[in-house]
Amino acid sequence: MGKEYTAKSFRSGNSVAIRMPAALGVEPDREWIVARDDNGDLVVKACDPQARRIDLTGIYGSKPGLKPLSSEDRSLSGRNLDWSGERLPRD
Repeated sequence: MGKEYTAKSFRSGNSVAIRMPAALGVEPDREWIVARDDNGDLVVKACDPQARRIDLTGIYGSKPGLKPLSSEDRSLSGRNLDWSGERLPRD
């Protein structure tokens, strides 16, 4: 085992979080797997960044009549927008 650090737990909403020391170099917004080993100790492992994919297997085929849009249906026509607010109704 490498160098040990002391970390403090705190309440965050209905959860308990552990603040990791900056010396560990933990990246923010990273997902972690937390488990208990046979001794009851917590084991923390970083998740594979590629593991966060959207699973569309439950959606595919749920609308059998749904077909891809043609290129004509996907094209957007230009429109005049009132960016200055001149056409807004006034009191």
